[in-house]
Amino acid sequence: MFRDRQEAGQKLGASLDLLQLKDPIVLALPRGGVPVAAEVAKVLKAPLDLVIVRKVGAPGNPELAVAAIVDGDPPDIVLNREIVEAYALDDGALRVLIAQERPELERRRAVYRGKELPLSVAGKTVIVVDDGAATGTTMKVAIRALKRRSPRKIIVALPVAPVDTADELAQEADLICLNQPARFRALSYYYGNFPQLSDKEVLDIMALARGNADQRRRSGHHTAKRSRRETGS
Repeated sequence: MFRDRQEAGQKLGASLDLLQLKDPIVLALPRGGVPVAAEVAKVLKAPLDLVIVRKVGAPGNPELAVAAIVDGDPPDIVLNREIVEAYALDDGALRVLIAQERPELERRRAVYRGKELPLSVAGKTVIVVDDGAATGTTMKVAIRALKRRSPRKIIVALPVAPVDTADELAQEADLICLNQPARFRALSYYYGNFPQLSDKEVLDIMALARGNADQRRRSGHHTAKRSRRETGS
């Protein structure tokens, strides 16, 4: 059990730090993944960003995903082909369903990003973080969209997930999962403190992470200038 999401992120960060990853970038699935990912990014001294996913529900069954939209420039559409075929959806029907969900994706982007563009993952080691995964559906969609953006490598980092979900995710990307219970309970069971997060809390965490990143860049810049002066170059 983890004390809270922050402790889970610190433990994940320590495990990832042992891998000595090259050019890591940490992407959080909001909302619950954000405080976990912030701690991972802090340990790795890596930039932090979000990966925003919006499910596209099947006709008459909105909980069953026929597709998902993943925020980007442009956004990626990932189809669940088995469900598309089961509902006999043609391209026109899919376009209508996807169009219905685009406004909510845009709203979430506006809330979480404002006018900022997503960080580029091209050539980077991408670490995708959530506070846990029951079915792993959203994480799979995020991975498949990110693969189209030319990363060096994708690593899924989770505090906890059921064994079968962890196995499925390991087929999609490299996996670091600290706890894989054979009998998985509700995600909140594995945390001592597991509050629901507001959009404001997500924004506050992201703002703090950006501030820390800016401070590291300034510190690195000053260190490099001092080194050049000392060597006379």
